[in-house]
Amino acid sequence: MIFYILYKIGEFIALIFPLKMAYMVGIFFSDLHYLFAWKDHANVAANLKAIFPEKSIQEIKAMRLRMSRNFAKYLIDFFRFSRLDKNNIKKFLHTKNLHYIDNALKNGKGAIILTAHIGNWEVGGVGMALLGYDIGVVALSHRHGSVDKFFIAQREQKGVSVLPLGRAARDCLKFLRENKIIALVGDRNFGSKGTLIDLFGLPTYLPEGPAVFSLKIGTPIIPAFVLRNPDDTHTLTFEKPIEFTPTGDKDNDLLELMEKYKLVIEHYIKTYPEHWFMFRKFWAEQEK
Repeated sequence: MIFYILYKIGEFIALIFPLKMAYMVGIFFSDLHYLFAWKDHANVAANLKAIFPEKSIQEIKAMRLRMSRNFAKYLIDFFRFSRLDKNNIKKFLHTKNLHYIDNALKNGKGAIILTAHIGNWEVGGVGMALLGYDIGVVALSHRHGSVDKFFIAQREQKGVSVLPLGRAARDCLKFLRENKIIALVGDRNFGSKGTLIDLFGLPTYLPEGPAVFSLKIGTPIIPAFVLRNPDDTHTLTFEKPIEFTPTGDKDNDLLELMEKYKLVIEHYIKTYPEHWFMFRKFWAEQEK
């Protein structure tokens, strides 16, 4: 219950103040939390150091603080979803290369949007729904039921279909066969099954879902990431669909396809580390 109350307080703050002031309040509490969340800080610092071994401790700390403040803004944006509608979404969210999605849907097999915990992926899902696309997102259920209902309501109020992790495989296949879009994060394995892949030269488990669905139906995988602009609007950029021709060797095809799209994830994490919201230990060897 305490988590639900905290989220509702956050929503109240985000909605009662003008956006810039809401960001300032969010950053204030983020900096306050920053003083005490030692475990999160250690995890983030270890992740960043693995990616940037050449950077000093002070540089890593500064990067970590900026990431924490960006995450505060991410939460404020999430709490303000009720303010977004079809009339103002294009002022808040700009799109690049949306034609990759439109072209994919012409083939009748849906589209798989591959993203990561970079920028504001939640805004991307809501934005696509408000732009008129049928989109479903796979979401991990929160351990507190009231919080889970709050998160689902925030997404569904704008037309996003939330596909619970427990039955995600069936729902995702259904969506694709109906020529709809599914959005999946590819940088964190939530389920019990994942594939060990080298990311930045270190092994970690990445989710198989995007590759499995693509190989099963022939749906293209289109990487997409939502990044914050200096004026606090966002840009949703779609990259070229991943080019891959299956050989028929299921295990090898799965691994090869994942190796292809992990390169895009690496590029975005490396380029925008202060927008990569990964608060857990990321690499397999760190979890031992």
